[in-house]
Amino acid sequence: MNHIRTTEFDKPYCTTASLSFVLIALVLFVVVIFQPMGRAQAQQLGLSSPHSVLKLDFTLDASGASTYRVLADGKDLLFPSRVGLSPNLSEGFTLVSSVRTEHRGQWHPLYGERDTMPDNYNQLTVRLKQAGSQELAIEFRAYDEGIALRYGTDRAITVSSDRIEFHLPASSYAYEEHGTEGEYAHNPISAIAHGCQTPLTIELGNGGYAAILEAASVDFPQMTVAAAPPQADTLIAELGGPGQLAAGAFTPWRMVMFAKTPGELLEHNYLQLDLNAPQALSDTSWIKPGLAMRDVTLSNAGARAIIDFAQKHHIAYVGFDDGWYGSIDYDKGDATHERTADRQGNPAPPLSIRETVEYGKQHGVGVWVYIDHKQAEKQRDILFPLYEHWGLAGVKIGFVDVGTQEDTAWLTETIRKAAEHHLMLDIHDSYRTTGYTRTYPNLVTVEGIRGNEHFPTPEHNATLPFTRYLAGSADYTICYYTQRLVNTTHAHQLAMSVVSYSPLQWVFWYDSAADYHGEPEIDWFERLPTVWNETRVPMGEIGKYAVIARRSGSEWYVGVVGDSKGRTLSIQFNFLAAGTSYMASIYTDDTSVQTATHVAILHRRISSTDVLSLTLPPSGGAAIRLIPEK
Repeated sequence: MNHIRTTEFDKPYCTTASLSFVLIALVLFVVVIFQPMGRAQAQQLGLSSPHSVLKLDFTLDASGASTYRVLADGKDLLFPSRVGLSPNLSEGFTLVSSVRTEHRGQWHPLYGERDTMPDNYNQLTVRLKQAGSQELAIEFRAYDEGIALRYGTDRAITVSSDRIEFHLPASSYAYEEHGTEGEYAHNPISAIAHGCQTPLTIELGNGGYAAILEAASVDFPQMTVAAAPPQADTLIAELGGPGQLAAGAFTPWRMVMFAKTPGELLEHNYLQLDLNAPQALSDTSWIKPGLAMRDVTLSNAGARAIIDFAQKHHIAYVGFDDGWYGSIDYDKGDATHERTADRQGNPAPPLSIRETVEYGKQHGVGVWVYIDHKQAEKQRDILFPLYEHWGLAGVKIGFVDVGTQEDTAWLTETIRKAAEHHLMLDIHDSYRTTGYTRTYPNLVTVEGIRGNEHFPTPEHNATLPFTRYLAGSADYTICYYTQRLVNTTHAHQLAMSVVSYSPLQWVFWYDSAADYHGEPEIDWFERLPTVWNETRVPMGEIGKYAVIARRSGSEWYVGVVGDSKGRTLSIQFNFLAAGTSYMASIYTDDTSVQTATHVAILHRRISSTDVLSLTLPPSGGAAIRLIPEK
């Protein structure tokens, strides 16, 4: 049950047509305590999180410029940092009014990394006014897990830049990434270059961790961050272009999470979802997460073989990737029918998607297809109803553009239109959701990650849970048999299927059914869920190792990945139900095992008081399934 004390002005989510500024003014007239209109001296307002874990101070200085500051236990997590919009909405303001509200509650997603999302915050809304009558509202929310803010205006404006700053403690370091498929670099704040991606995870110079994200961006330019010389230890926001903000509308949320450990950041990543609109779909019976495997032959024979394999090994979906409809040229490409020739102009093997869909239905396996963004932009309104008629389960859209307001709005509209035709979506390449999966859960996964397409280092894989995965699902594409798997072990790849959260989890990405020769550890995939009731992080150190535990029903699945140095970890199981004995199946790297994959399976009983010592070889990992004994 939710406990809410708020005005109509306060909404737990952001849409661009959120509320009329006239209504805001009306409500504020009724409920607020008006502040003095003069600005001869600085004015300050305070806001604490529900359990006073964090304290936020808002200050309007003598020049009419606004700053915010965040503290915990009297220690600055963010020093006074500017807020405002450009052009002309960053100074010269007087404080017209302020409102404090609170919200206590939780909500339940259709699926996720947990089945219950806490949503508890206190809110401060300030209304500012310039001499020329331009008004700016700033909403601040203080959660125990972090803070968030957004802007609203009383008239339509063009935003050239968001003036928000993040003034961090001295000697803070961040895990910098450029391009959503880039590698991470551990750099001081002053060295962060333009266009750094979010989430940006930070080691605070005075202890603990932070992460900068944006939330609920549905038709506004993308936010990246950069250092702000000559200001020391300060980051600024950058926009992917100008943003049109309608009268009464709000910008996306800018949020900062705080935690004592990097694992707590992942455990609290529901905060980004909290800031989005509730689910907009009433009928979700057609949205079914699951494992997926692609056919690389693009032929009827290959399609039937992969569906037979998928049925035998409990894989829910098969997909047909780039090339099934031929050219991706904007003018010549046509995704309404299958190709008749390959890229070299030679006759292609016969492939009928509609016959494959029917064969899949007979075997309990759904079908996905890929389309390039060029065909999506040109043919979307033809393709979506056509694919619904064909009986497809979902569509993967590749190489989408991100950054500008138009890019964001097109993606949002595409997600909505796919839902109208009962199609799930997997969006590649540079798109990262800002929590919109809460509103439209047919967006089951996105890429926006340096996944197995690049065969990343184990250090990268041990970084992802504490950086990229703070923004939710990512299509990492688990590999297994391929000889291209050169940087990690097979047990490491098993573990990544838990470490990497994706409700549509592609496995055996570069493999075919013929690669399987009865390896016993494949039963791991046969039983693997892709959505969870609970997610815990027993231990982890960014770039060195990660231990991620996820619960499905009464069973727990644990993924353990290490770096290229190898290490021994002592894993505690205090996340298990007390007093219950679990039978653990432990999948580890073992060169003495006489299979092509060299994976051993050990069985032992484990309870919540046990500690398991695991020795990981260089670039290795381990996967653990725990089933309660009756």
